[in-house]
Amino acid sequence: MMKKKILAISGSTRKQSSNESVLQAIADWYKDELDIKIYDGIDKLPHFNPDLAGENSPEVVKELQEQIKNADGVLICTPEYVFSLPGSLKNAIEWNVATTIFSNKPLATIVASASGEKAFESLNLIMTTLECSLPESSRLLIRGARGKIKDGEVKDAETTNQLKKLMASLIASIEMAEPEVLGKE
Repeated sequence: MMKKKILAISGSTRKQSSNESVLQAIADWYKDELDIKIYDGIDKLPHFNPDLAGENSPEVVKELQEQIKNADGVLICTPEYVFSLPGSLKNAIEWNVATTIFSNKPLATIVASASGEKAFESLNLIMTTLECSLPESSRLLIRGARGKIKDGEVKDAETTNQLKKLMASLIASIEMAEPEVLGKE
């Protein structure tokens, strides 16, 4: 049986960020069950321009859209910057607003930040507006992330437990999705 493909997107452009560490930890924990690819091009996307959306999209945008389309599920982990989503993540999402690429796509969201409530609220509102399959059990806010994620590892047992519950929810959403919903034949 083929491993389910998960596209993991970090909202942070900083190398070795807490968010990337969370995604890497999840990829390591589930390496025998899932094919998790961490997207590394968020800082290479041009500023969103509606005039360039669609067939005129830059190649790097088309590549991201192809990765989303081919994934069985998407996992987003982001910090909060000034009570909002980082501009790079918002930009990546905006390139996909005029598409149906996220419609019914199984998704899990994690906000790992000092506080994070506003980014958590905003990300989940945006992604439900894009009609993702995003049950409450596939959403996680990790407050005080720097104290729980150190040296590239999730050090807090409760956070580890919460991440594993979130992944169980994402896997269940993927298993419930019909192949045609995921854009597959």
